[in-house]
Amino acid sequence: MTESLSGDSPRPGDGRGVGLVVVSHSRMLARSAVALASEMLHGRALRIEVAAGLDDTTFGTDAVAIMEAIERADGPEGVVVLMDLGSAVLSTELALDLLQDPSIRDRVTLSPAPLVEGLIVAAVAAAGGASRAEVAAEARDALMGKSGHLSPPLEGGQAEAGTVDAEEIVGVFSVQNPHGLHARPAARLVSEVRGLDASVQLRNLTTGGPAVSAGSLSRVATLAALRGHEVEVRASGPQAQEAVEHLLTLAARRFDETAEEAAEPVATGPARSVGGPLPASPGIAIGPVRRLSAVPVDLDQGPRGEPAAEWRRIVEAVAAVRRDIEHVRVVTAREVGTEQASIFDAHLSLLSDAEMLADVKARTSSGISAVSAWAGCLADVEREWASLPDPYLRERAVDVHAVGDQVLRALTGEPARQMTSSGVLVAGDLTPAETAGLDLSLVTGVVLAFGSPTSHAAILARARDIPVVVAAGPEVLSIAEGSTVLLDGSTGELHVDPDSHLLAEYERRSADAGEQRARQLALAGEPATSLDGTSVVVAANLGSVADARAAVAAGADGAGLVRTEFLFLDRSSAPGVEEQHDEYVAIAETMAGRRITLRTLDVGGDKPLSYLPMPREANPFLGQRGIRLSLEHRDLLRDQMAAICRTAREFPTSVMIPMVSTPGEMVEARQVLLEAAGPAGLPEALHIGTMIEVPSAALKIEAFLPYVDFVSIGTNDLTQYTLAAERGNGAVTALFDALDPGVLQLIDHVCRAARGRIDVAVCGEAASDELAIPVLVGLGVRELSVSPSAVPRVKAAVRELDVARCAALAREALTMAGADDVRKLVLAMLSGAGA
Repeated sequence: MTESLSGDSPRPGDGRGVGLVVVSHSRMLARSAVALASEMLHGRALRIEVAAGLDDTTFGTDAVAIMEAIERADGPEGVVVLMDLGSAVLSTELALDLLQDPSIRDRVTLSPAPLVEGLIVAAVAAAGGASRAEVAAEARDALMGKSGHLSPPLEGGQAEAGTVDAEEIVGVFSVQNPHGLHARPAARLVSEVRGLDASVQLRNLTTGGPAVSAGSLSRVATLAALRGHEVEVRASGPQAQEAVEHLLTLAARRFDETAEEAAEPVATGPARSVGGPLPASPGIAIGPVRRLSAVPVDLDQGPRGEPAAEWRRIVEAVAAVRRDIEHVRVVTAREVGTEQASIFDAHLSLLSDAEMLADVKARTSSGISAVSAWAGCLADVEREWASLPDPYLRERAVDVHAVGDQVLRALTGEPARQMTSSGVLVAGDLTPAETAGLDLSLVTGVVLAFGSPTSHAAILARARDIPVVVAAGPEVLSIAEGSTVLLDGSTGELHVDPDSHLLAEYERRSADAGEQRARQLALAGEPATSLDGTSVVVAANLGSVADARAAVAAGADGAGLVRTEFLFLDRSSAPGVEEQHDEYVAIAETMAGRRITLRTLDVGGDKPLSYLPMPREANPFLGQRGIRLSLEHRDLLRDQMAAICRTAREFPTSVMIPMVSTPGEMVEARQVLLEAAGPAGLPEALHIGTMIEVPSAALKIEAFLPYVDFVSIGTNDLTQYTLAAERGNGAVTALFDALDPGVLQLIDHVCRAARGRIDVAVCGEAASDELAIPVLVGLGVRELSVSPSAVPRVKAAVRELDVARCAALAREALTMAGADDVRKLVLAMLSGAGA
């Protein structure tokens, strides 16, 4: 994006002084900074051009856009460019290389000044007729007044101007991620370092390898840092201390890698008839073999022009691919989920890797063509990653190959691979972008010759409900197109040209599953009423408008949990009241009159926000989470409450407070809600509730009852805190079970206290566990909130229950020793004469 933000800006080249260009990752930030600077000009004309953001909401910088802004701002007196963060400097340097007129490049000064203060003084100086050198000097010294006022006198006299404290700050962290610093956690590390004014080096102390730049994803990957390895952080520069502390905090949070991302599916099931395929995404698929078709890229192209022209081609191709990936990331986040969309962060980080791009530029400078330079550099990086000792980290070389191929196709104009007719897709491997873009009306299943259940393609396929088997071996690539294959993504079974008996068996299994799903879906809009007439509300857990559409289509009775943090994550500032209200209304309108339950911001711990100061915590799960953090930032909470109140005046709405452990927190939250409601008071239709996630809240439930209309039990956290077993920790996975009698006794205590007074819901994973549902209903739970796709199945399960028998079952379950005993008890009941 480029734009001129000075109302009476003359056109470039009219001789009216130095032009300014503002380069920022944020379009909003750039516009605000220019507006502030313009206030100081008092009507004097000045060329100020902006190149900021990839669109109005997507952060990033684009070298081509910066080049265009410089060309517009240029004049006889030249241009001064101000930038916000490290990668903005890289993009600006690339933009200078793109300028076709070398005389413009000679008239450009890149300023190291702080963006806001530097822009203000630079604008005043330029509008006053100062030279380019004077404007740059004024910008560079913009902080002298502030630092002189706030800094204490230095012992031993004043330091010389321009000196920098080069003292290194050193720290060490232990890698806790199950698969080490692979692409996603490494990309998170690199992106955080690039946003700081510090030079940061990392060294794997366990292996004794050399230090590498923390700002280069291609270098960080070569650390080969596995789980348990010790990594040294060395930083120098103005923000060295912040850089080390921030990376140590990130490492303690496992670089915010979720349990789902870190999980490695276990291959189970019978022997396979082809190669040794592994199950990667459940479901049965039957159909003709189909391929992705694409023309191979010709890598043997000779030089097409001067080195500068070849380098320009590469920069333009990288910028184009970056925009494409950003678009795919946004679509994936909206339609699949933010966790799955984070897969593309590693690709974006590679495209802005300064060391890798410097290598490519050096190759073009030696006379090599753009295609050969790019292909050669990426092949070297891919080879280096593929030689890493850990097999999981070796698999991440596919990210390098995927990015490299996208840029090559942008350079040559060759189209990406496409599937043109319906059937089972057979391929060597798929890139994340290809998987995210598969046409669900064509693809019935996927067979990959290579890859693994932990690949990014497999993760996205599971999120899109596409049956997949992987590691089927290169022999599957020779299967003739049109041949019939059948696969079971739950077991890894794969059969080519099956005989009639086997085909009939799979068709029967697929038909049975499809018919059962169809029956459940046909009745999903009806209430979930048990055999003895007890009604149970089956609502949906939502994180977007797309989720709401899926919930309505699946027959959900309402939204039992709207995770409002989807509005607050992956951005540099909090959303305002208006933006929140618009999103809540969009969800409410989609739910078409069904009640929506908006959970207030539930971040902190394992879900940090970049724009909220969060101290490093030894155990973030026991620290500033949920309402604890929100009450520390009341303006943020008040804005959210105001948006919720506005929504509640238009649609049936509930507000739910997370991570409450004392009644006092609930009282404080209600007070903020009352303030946010304003003179009109609380909306009559607004229901107020709390989540029960902490054992203390369950045990003290009677003290909460005067302040709430309902409670919703979050079995995920309640189980975690009751059993002292983090669900993302593989070492204690066997302990993590919501059917443990200790957890059930807490749920029972809540239901007994609430009976006849308030409603009790469950919104954790146990709500969709078909062995847990009879126990929960027997204890007194009357609302189950589950993922949209699970709604028809859960409603069908409730209709098979006799609540009186479930109550007897629940009483017996409370006396058992462990979760396994409870599960056996439920299975025995369900396999008997009805439930």
